[in-house]
Amino acid sequence: MIGVVKLRRDGRVRAAGDGRLAEGDLGAPLGERATLVQFSTAFCQPCRATRRVLADVSALVPGVSHVEIDAESRLDLVRRLDIMRTPTVLVLDGLGNIVERASGQPRKADVLAALGDAVSHDPSHDPSHDSDEM
Repeated sequence: MIGVVKLRRDGRVRAAGDGRLAEGDLGAPLGERATLVQFSTAFCQPCRATRRVLADVSALVPGVSHVEIDAESRLDLVRRLDIMRTPTVLVLDGLGNIVERASGQPRKADVLAALGDAVSHDPSHDPSHDSDEM
């Protein structure tokens, strides 16, 4: 029974709770529109496949960056963000807010859909918030 539940949830992208990451947390700049953050470990086979998926997606979508974090060397973030397994992928909007999360290897289509949510979530790209208006 547990195996069936695990298989059904593996790689599924779901809405994330509150949280925000900055460039200092990531050790890399945020993407202009969104950032794909991958927590990995050295001997994780699904992490390699996830790396390829996220690299492909970030190359396809302008303004999106991919940052990979070694979970073993960043236990502070792992604990803070309640990362329970690798790979875990966080989708951040342009401001660093965590808007989506997936544990396990996500499908490319799910990552693209999550990016759509992240970009639409970013208030800096909201047409009703023109920078010229006061």
